Amino acid sequence: MAEPSKVIHVRNVGHEISENDLLQLFQPFGVITKLVMLRAKNQALLQMQDVHSAINALQFYTNVQPSIRGRNVYVQFSSHQELTTMEQNTQGREDEPNRILLVTIHHMLYPITVEVLHQVFSPHGFVEKIVTFQKSAGFQALIQYQLRQSAVAARNSLQGRNIYDGCCQLDIQFSNLDELQVNFNNERSRDFTNPSLPSEQKGKSSQPAYGDVYALQASGARAVGFPQMGNAAAIAAAFGGGLPPGISGTNDRCTVLVSNLNPDRIDEDKLFNLFSIYGNIVRIKLLRNKPDHALVQMGDGFQAELAVHFLKGAMLFGKRLEVNFSKHPNITTGADTHDYSNSNLNRFNRNAAKNYRYCCSPTKMIHLSTLPQDVIEEEIVVHLEEHGTLVSTKLFEMNGKKQALVLFESEEQATEALVCKHATSLGGSTIRISFSQLQTI
Repeated sequence: MAEPSKVIHVRNVGHEISENDLLQLFQPFGVITKLVMLRAKNQALLQMQDVHSAINALQFYTNVQPSIRGRNVYVQFSSHQELTTMEQNTQGREDEPNRILLVTIHHMLYPITVEVLHQVFSPHGFVEKIVTFQKSAGFQALIQYQLRQSAVAARNSLQGRNIYDGCCQLDIQFSNLDELQVNFNNERSRDFTNPSLPSEQKGKSSQPAYGDVYALQASGARAVGFPQMGNAAAIAAAFGGGLPPGISGTNDRCTVLVSNLNPDRIDEDKLFNLFSIYGNIVRIKLLRNKPDHALVQMGDGFQAELAVHFLKGAMLFGKRLEVNFSKHPNITTGADTHDYSNSNLNRFNRNAAKNYRYCCSPTKMIHLSTLPQDVIEEEIVVHLEEHGTLVSTKLFEMNGKKQALVLFESEEQATEALVCKHATSLGGSTIRISFSQLQTI
């Protein structure tokens, strides 16, 4: 074992493991003064208040295998006796005051744009320039103030703070640069002293960044200071700051009209299983006077737009679906209305960014998760084979949990399997089914 140090090196830190998870692992042994996530290496460095606390932690975890979210992590003393962000980036000089700050954002669940940074840092003085970029240490920004004392005040006030509740922690150093060079005013860089700069090089197409045009308009995100963003920020994180082609991000109609359904085989729960891939479902109503029509009310306008975009023309039960925005702003409650607003099967109450990332048109491949640990491929085949020809199946384990990929002969067969078997029981477990964008197993 390396020489005892108050800095602990943690390995096998998967992307699903958060800073809070690591804090909970080590907080019983003493005060944690610093935590740096090395996401690119699946590692973390964590500094205890003293060497004695670190020794106690490592002695305990020598006899007890530490595990987070089903994943074993491995701990040892670091070769560093003291943890500074200098080890993460050479653009900082730590303690020598300068009007330019190097900001690293840890645990970035929500996207951070130039506008968000300007909101956070401008109360401490006039911000001249901001440049953002991605490094192995994570998302970083250089922020240039007009005056050095403004940068000092900002660092003293904001170091260690979270931009949003529970995430996007600010790690601030003084930069060793003397002047920032900004060539374009866009979502990645901004010169507030020269608003006439172009947004891009000539000849390149421009796409508005979702973090600018939508996420900042979301409920609560207009407040200056430390707002809590809603689903809009998760969408921006999922789509990398832009939007999928064909999606405007400006729709505010939440209710969708679905027509050309097969009335003999469709019901509300099957529609729920299909539309819940694109957002939370509030209510669904099958129209009595038009049995091949239904209304689906989504959680918000963006989710409704995703459903219309990805499901228009999809085949289900031998019919090609028509999916359009409804003239009705919402579905009123009644005997013919099924309410799903409190359903624990709504996918977007947790891991919204991940769920948005998986949005796509129906594919031939479906992904099954939350399977029983002892499941075998034959059980999956028996569970699904009534819906079409299974070309291939693959059962695998990820983070200690059984999952599967199943390739059907056609998109329609895969769609039928999803709408009929999502949220059904297999071996005592309620299984979850989504479309996979993989082409082959």
